[in-house]
Amino acid sequence: MTNIELAFVMMGLLLVLMSIRIPIAVSMMVCGAIGYSFIGGTPALMEYLGTSPVSKFSGYDLSVVPLFLLMGELATRSGITAELFKTCNTWIGRQRGGIAMAAVAGCAAFGAICGSSLATASTMGKVALPEMKRLKYSGSLAAGALAAGGTLGILIPPSMVLIIFAVLTEQNIAKMFIAAFIPGFLAAFGYIVAIAVYVRIYPDSGPRGEKTTFMQKLKSTKDVWHITGIFLVVLGGIYFGLFTPTEAAAVGVILTALLAITHGKMRTDGLLECLTRTAVSSAMIFFIVLGADLFSVFIALSKLPDMGVELISNSGLSPYTILVLMLLTYLVMGCFLDSLAMILLTIPIYFPMIISMDFGIPVEDLGIWFGILALIVVEVGLITPPVGMNVFIIKSFDKDLKLKECFKGVVPFLISDVVRVALLILFPSITLGLVHLIA
Repeated sequence: MTNIELAFVMMGLLLVLMSIRIPIAVSMMVCGAIGYSFIGGTPALMEYLGTSPVSKFSGYDLSVVPLFLLMGELATRSGITAELFKTCNTWIGRQRGGIAMAAVAGCAAFGAICGSSLATASTMGKVALPEMKRLKYSGSLAAGALAAGGTLGILIPPSMVLIIFAVLTEQNIAKMFIAAFIPGFLAAFGYIVAIAVYVRIYPDSGPRGEKTTFMQKLKSTKDVWHITGIFLVVLGGIYFGLFTPTEAAAVGVILTALLAITHGKMRTDGLLECLTRTAVSSAMIFFIVLGADLFSVFIALSKLPDMGVELISNSGLSPYTILVLMLLTYLVMGCFLDSLAMILLTIPIYFPMIISMDFGIPVEDLGIWFGILALIVVEVGLITPPVGMNVFIIKSFDKDLKLKECFKGVVPFLISDVVRVALLILFPSITLGLVHLIA
């Protein structure tokens, strides 16, 4: 068996292990270890396992992970989701479909603090879904808006998947955060436009909300000034070079903890729960990173990426055609795998290929541009059938919702995502312009 054949066999085994619910970290460790030992020998594998984990986890970059995770846990515990939704609803809820628009805006704001798509969908779903039911929103629109809005947590910084991508591909985390800002804003704007078009076609699906006065709008805005402050300090500090991402995360943790305490939502047991959940999540992510690193080394040793680069060179296809084909595979895999699994499985193969191609973009920008595109398409997997984790989360809050109606409701948002991806492919400056301006 050649090394290339071994790589394909191990990738197949990896998919099998994940399909039978073996944790992704264990699956990648097992497949990477088997492949590494076949190519380099068992002594080389033991030497790698004895040195690589120490060097990997003693690095500065990964220290940002537990801090942003803790910040997200504290934000969830503080109960700010209800305040964000209430403020957004006060300003735009009167519009037809306004409650759904407010939910999307609230998801974007919460995602800027939380960094987790599933947490964003879960917390906003608990707050917004009952209000939509009270106003007789259609189940399709309610589920679609909340499930799609939840995906903003994976793109709008801080994002755990974005951080993992940056670590695996040795990209600058701060630049990745900056590059994700405009695509994240376009995502939220596109979803709101999708809702506006949907309720124009189906007026009964999104009735108008309650009318509010200008003074009520101002008062609701005052209720979330502290959340806006945290956003400006943390992400503004990163964008303008005042903090490194790790320093910004530490500041964010302190500010979010103060917010939770002053809101009366934090007690000793709550703090211990946040710390425990953060420790468990951090350990899981670090274990996944170790497994991904071992699997990536094995793939590199197998020369599979080199073969891919050669095939691309001889294929005659344009770089943009190959890029679109890569992104389409994410859509297909999104039907079976979660977002992190897709990134970890494909990056060792796709990233060297992308870097080898000529898009007319400097190499230092190419990795950032591809990372944002990949992340956007991966986020679509959170709302595509049959997996669509965000859809299942929203459905769990209302047993009367039918799964078919839920997936029907995400169609307008999928169309918005396709348009957004096309714009980012055709105009890389949308993603990279802010990086060049600030970084």
